[in-house]
Amino acid sequence: MSLTRIHNLSISLDGFATGEPQSREAPFGHAGERLHEWMFATRFWAGAGGAVGADHAFAARHEAGIGAEIMGANKFGPPGWQDDPDWKGWWGPNPPFHTPTFVLTHRPRPPLEMAGGTTFHFLDAAPAEALQAARKAADGLDVRIGGGATVVREFIAAGLVDHIHLVQVPIVLGRGVRVWDGLEALERDYAIEAVSTPSGVTHLTFMRKGDGAAEDRQAGE
Repeated sequence: MSLTRIHNLSISLDGFATGEPQSREAPFGHAGERLHEWMFATRFWAGAGGAVGADHAFAARHEAGIGAEIMGANKFGPPGWQDDPDWKGWWGPNPPFHTPTFVLTHRPRPPLEMAGGTTFHFLDAAPAEALQAARKAADGLDVRIGGGATVVREFIAAGLVDHIHLVQVPIVLGRGVRVWDGLEALERDYAIEAVSTPSGVTHLTFMRKGDGAAEDRQAGE
C-alpha cells in the first residue's frame, strides 16, 4: 500500500501555516514569505547556490516516490479563483508537481493539463474519496497532501496520513489558519522526532506507529 505523506509544511510558533487575508497579491496573507525563508536558502529550492545542510536534506524528501498530490482550493488560488475561467494556479505553465494533482473544491471544473506532467483534477470529495482517486492515479507510488492547513488538518483528523513533516519557524503570526485545531492527542498515534537546525527552525516528523513498512520506506529516502 502506498503511503500518504505531508512534507515541508511550515508553521509558526503558534501553529499557523498561513496568515490572513489571502489574496492574489498576498498568497500567505500577512505572513508573507516569512514561513518559507528557511527553504529558500536550501539547494532544493535555490539550486547550485543553495545550502546543502539538514534543511536541504529534509526539504528534498518532498519529491521522492510521489505519484500524485492532493491540495485544497486555497492552495490552488486566491478567494474567487473559481469565477475566473483563465486561472491556472500560481505556478505558471509548468507547475512544480509533475504528477496528477487533485484540487478539492465545491465547484469542480474539467481537468487542466499543464506542461511538465502536471494535470489538475478538480474534485468535490471527502478526504477518503479523494485519497482513493489519488492513489489510483499514483500507480503504486505515494500520495502527498500538499496543503493548505485546512486540508492537512482534515486528512490527519480522518486518520489518513502516514507521514507528517512540519517545520516550526520561530515567528508568531497571531492569526491565520492553524494546523493543530481539533487534533488533540495526535501524539498517541505517531512516533515523533524533532530536529533543530542552524537556520532556527525545528523539523517535526510524525510517523504513524506500528507501520514498519512506512518506517523502512522513509529510512531509505
